[in-house]
Amino acid sequence: MNANGQAIISTTYAYREGFASVHPWFLGLRQKGLDPKFTSMDGERGVMHAARIVWPKNKIQRCLYHIQQEGMRWLRTYPKTDAGKELRAILGGLCDIKSFKERNQFIQTYKTWLDKYRDFIKSLPRTTVAFKDLKRTVVLINNALPDMFHYLQDSNVPATTNSIESFYSRLKADYRRHRGLTQINKIHYLKWYCYFKNTNTF
Repeated sequence: MNANGQAIISTTYAYREGFASVHPWFLGLRQKGLDPKFTSMDGERGVMHAARIVWPKNKIQRCLYHIQQEGMRWLRTYPKTDAGKELRAILGGLCDIKSFKERNQFIQTYKTWLDKYRDFIKSLPRTTVAFKDLKRTVVLINNALPDMFHYLQDSNVPATTNSIESFYSRLKADYRRHRGLTQINKIHYLKWYCYFKNTNTF
């Protein structure tokens, strides 16, 4: 999806999201002239890897909403530790960051939290839920941090993938009303659905 105007650029029908399904698709798009400067996406490793191979100069903007929701899911609604409670509060403000000052405050707050609780996390038995939850969330944030704030440099870059996720949700809801389609008709349905979306006829 093109973030400007939300037109569907291209589609592919795949059984599973990952490198094998998107790499050939990306190669085809590059051959047709697509050369993005920024791409907003979630954190699926295979898809990010494929995008970086095909478009080395393209910068990936990690979806802030996915980072926030995944981290909060791992930390649980009611964390048992002070570390979990504080980290959940830090993640809670992620999607509200609109300036470099707020970005810097987020990063500094997170680093302060990490310095405060690093030894505590290491001291937890590795089999405990608390250790696994905190470790997963720390790894998530550390891996995503270099690609979390490109949108502050360019207002054309969406901070989240909410637009395409919303479209996909509507597509799935409509698609489920047509169960029983053959494989080829499923693919045709997807293409026609996106065509009519682009022409604003529904």
